[in-house]
Amino acid sequence: MRFYLTLLLVFGLSACASLGTSSTPTPAIPTDTPLPPSPTPPPSVAMVNGEYITQVEFEAELNRYKTVFPNIEDAQARQIVLDDLIAQFLLSQAARKENFEVTEADLQLRIDALGSPDSIAQWQSSHGYDETSFRIALKRSIESAWMRDKIIADIPNLIEQIHLRQILTYNEGDAQLVMQNLNAGQDFDELAAMYDPITKGELGWVPQGYLLDANADQAVFALQAGEVSDIISTDAGFHIFKVIERGEHELTPDALLTVQALTLKNWIAEQKEKSEIVLLQ
Repeated sequence: MRFYLTLLLVFGLSACASLGTSSTPTPAIPTDTPLPPSPTPPPSVAMVNGEYITQVEFEAELNRYKTVFPNIEDAQARQIVLDDLIAQFLLSQAARKENFEVTEADLQLRIDALGSPDSIAQWQSSHGYDETSFRIALKRSIESAWMRDKIIADIPNLIEQIHLRQILTYNEGDAQLVMQNLNAGQDFDELAAMYDPITKGELGWVPQGYLLDANADQAVFALQAGEVSDIISTDAGFHIFKVIERGEHELTPDALLTVQALTLKNWIAEQKEKSEIVLLQ
């Protein structure tokens, strides 16, 4: 899974001072002091640990998302964009807590590398940004990417995995017949080769979280080497899994990407639990 991460935040704070004085000042009753400026939040869709996701920025990102995925339903698109913006705010906030700093010089170097001023200005205009919001968005993008990389860099390349094979059928009746044959003593690998002569049911070494179906993933990781699962129904069909062996094994590039995505997803879920996130619409 890949997050559609975009970075936006503008504080539109207008200060308004309220000043009061006592009607009959005496040495015992001092005059009131001016109240501090009262921040007026911009129209926003959410607040993440005190930082606003503004309506203008949300709509700009929503329009950009719909340009990439024009067939998605509006409600689903809005939820995806909001979730990703919240995740991005959490990542950038964590980066700052880790004392990661993006200087103005760093930011300008990144902007200069994006293209000519005219092309950048045209992109900003077409996507709903101005110069200020674009710089803030890019700064947060850099912070977010840094924190993301820090999180996934800690994943070891050698982790516990299972060597897995399966028998996959496309109707429950066939799966029940396979299970009857297995219970009668027929060899699992022979049946797997009958149903899939090319791969013979071989799935290789997989880490936890690799299987697309969460129930299947949980079921197979509860098995020990040599054990066979019950029939497990997923969107792909009806599976019977066998764990050939389990232990620490090096991640394949594809499995590493899956573990990275899962680790990032879990980190964001934990941060949401610990954060103050207020939906304003």
